[in-house]
Amino acid sequence: MRIVTLHDARHLPFWRRPITLLFLMAAAMPVAFSTWSALLNNFVIEVADFDGSDIGWLHTVREIPGFFAIGVIAIIMFMREQVLGLVSLLMLGVATAVTAQFPSMGGILTVTMLSSIGFHYYETVNQSLQLQWIDRKRAPQMLGWLMAAGSGATLIAYVLIVLTWRAYDLSYDFVYMLSGGFCAVVAAFAIFAYPQFEAPHPQLKQIVLRKRYWLYYALQFMSGARRQIFVVFAGFMMVEKFGFKVHEITALYMINLVANMIFGPLMGRFVSVWGERRALLVEYAGLVAIFAAYGGLYWFSWGFMVASVLYILDHMFFALALALKTYFQKIADPGDIAPTAAVAFTINHIAAVFLPAGLGYLWLVSPAAVFTVAACMASVSFALALLIPRHPAPGHETVFSPRIAAPAE
Repeated sequence: MRIVTLHDARHLPFWRRPITLLFLMAAAMPVAFSTWSALLNNFVIEVADFDGSDIGWLHTVREIPGFFAIGVIAIIMFMREQVLGLVSLLMLGVATAVTAQFPSMGGILTVTMLSSIGFHYYETVNQSLQLQWIDRKRAPQMLGWLMAAGSGATLIAYVLIVLTWRAYDLSYDFVYMLSGGFCAVVAAFAIFAYPQFEAPHPQLKQIVLRKRYWLYYALQFMSGARRQIFVVFAGFMMVEKFGFKVHEITALYMINLVANMIFGPLMGRFVSVWGERRALLVEYAGLVAIFAAYGGLYWFSWGFMVASVLYILDHMFFALALALKTYFQKIADPGDIAPTAAVAFTINHIAAVFLPAGLGYLWLVSPAAVFTVAACMASVSFALALLIPRHPAPGHETVFSPRIAAPAE
C-alpha cells in the first residue's frame, strides 16, 4: 500500500486527499449508526418487548467496547490507524445490516456488541486522525464542517425513511440492511482507493497518562456519563411516554440534522473566536436547563411539543462538544494524540458501562429522577470548564498552571 506524507498529499487529486477521506468517513458512519439509533427504540419495544431495564442493559452492553477502546493502542502496534479505522467502519456497517435478523434479547445484545466494537474503535481512531491531519488554526471550523457533512448524509437517509416507511410498509430488516450496507460499501471502497497518509509526528504506541491532562480526563469522564443519559433515555422517553412512531421519531431526528448542518459550522466559528472555555460553559449551562426541563415533562405533564423542542435544543448544545477536542489539540504533545484518544475514550466510557443499567432500574421508579441526575452531572461539567484557561497551551492546561504569554488575537 502506497504511503504518502500529508505534505505530498497536497499534490493528489482532491478526491484522494486526507481531508476528503475524513469527509467520506464522516458521511458513512452516521448513516449506519444514526439509522440504527432512529429505529432502535421502536424495534426493541415492538419486536422484543423491552422495558426501561432492558434498554438500560442493552446500552450497557453497547458501551463495553468503548470502555476497552484503550485496546486501540495495542492494535496500532501492528496495524496503521487509517486501516484500523476503515476496518472498524466496515464492521459497523455489516453488524448494522444484520441487526433485524436477531430479534431476541440475546441476539440483539450480540449484534449490538459487534456493531459497538466497530463504532467505538472507528470513533477512537477517527478523532485521532482528525487532530493529526487538520491544522490547529483550522480545526474548530473544519470539525464543524465535518459534523455538518455527517448530518447531511444522515438527513438523506432519514428523509427516505420518513417518506417510505409507511407508504411502502418497510420492514426493520430492509432499512437496517440498506443503511448498514451503504456504510460497509463506503468503507471497503476507502480501504482500496486511498493511499496511507503519514502524519508529520509519529504517535506513541503505549498508554499515555499525563498529570497535566487531568482536566481533559475529568471533562471526558463527565461527558460520557452525561451523554449516556441522553442517548439511552431521551429517545426512549419519546417512544414510551409520548408514543412516537418510527416516522415521527425519525422526523424529529431530521430536524436535529438540519440544525446541525446549519449550526455545526457556526459552532466551529464560535469556538474559534470565543475559545474553548466559553463554548463549553455555554454548552453545559444549556444542558443543565434542558435536563431539568426533561424532568419537568413528568412533574408538570408538559406535552410532546415541549419534549420535541427540548430534544432539538439538546442536540444543538451537544454540537459545542467539539471544543473539548480542540482544547486537547492545543494542550497535547503532537505524539500523544493517538494514545490519548484511546485513553480518553476509555475514560469517557467508564460510567457508560454501569450507568445505563443502574439508571434503568431508577427509570422504573422515577423517570424524572434520571434527568435530575443528568442535570447534576452537567453542573459538575460546568464547574470543571471554569478551570480551562482562555488560551490553553502545553504548560498552561488549566487556570492553575503557570501563566504564559497569550497569543496575539
